[in-house]
Amino acid sequence: MSTTLTLDDLSAVKEKQQATWASGNYATIGTTLQLMGERLCEAVDLSAGWSVLDVAAGNGNASLAAARRGCDVIATDYVEHLLERAAKRAAAEELPVKTQVADAEDLPFEDGAFDAVLSTVGVMFTPNPERAAGELVRVVRAGGKIGLANWTPEGFVGQMFKIVGQHNPPPAGVPSPLQWGTDSRVEALLGGDCDVEVTRRHFAFRFRSAEDFFETFKDYYGPMVKAWENQDDAGKASLRSALVPLADEHNRDRNGALTIDSEYLEVVATKR
Repeated sequence: MSTTLTLDDLSAVKEKQQATWASGNYATIGTTLQLMGERLCEAVDLSAGWSVLDVAAGNGNASLAAARRGCDVIATDYVEHLLERAAKRAAAEELPVKTQVADAEDLPFEDGAFDAVLSTVGVMFTPNPERAAGELVRVVRAGGKIGLANWTPEGFVGQMFKIVGQHNPPPAGVPSPLQWGTDSRVEALLGGDCDVEVTRRHFAFRFRSAEDFFETFKDYYGPMVKAWENQDDAGKASLRSALVPLADEHNRDRNGALTIDSEYLEVVATKR
């Protein structure tokens, strides 16, 4: 469904989102998700020499994975310091990744400029999903691939976001990012121009305990950082008392630690 927000509304939402993702230190969480980028590059079946765009790249998981496969990569995000982290990671591995500050809903590239466009749990957070999806399709060539990894509503992260949203409601009129984690929504966004394949996968979060998970996300993960800042003492107690048991409920570790398999939707779309 289309958003009813005005351009001014969307601009204000974007500013708040930028502040949210710039808070804490997303790289602390993002770096642990590297395996998602590696898996996505394999699912897309990248060829060495391809030009690849990583949209809402964060600290560069998919970018690094694509560069390791011999691709020419540009990583984009609207939070500059996250791209700085991506550039440092690329430099450490001597990988030729370029970075560029860019809005996923207004990509500064020509039509059909890339062989593949990727995004790991990034573009799903744009406030205008139709526009963002249109940009993904626009900048990839005919026959090129769009690869996405999106948290599902049913998975652990999806349930976590619902609890966070109950304590810190998102702006009115903004579609839930978790819609990108459903087959029907992805088909509606990309299916008009692409042949879409989806696969449900799981990423394993590993922490010492449920409390360790909560403290790590509270201190470093932007949406949680902001939600925590906006609570009074009662709200903080409520948020903790909801999220720690959620982590315990999903724990499959039998060795006294915490291992949570969080479902995500892996999307591979081929532009017609």
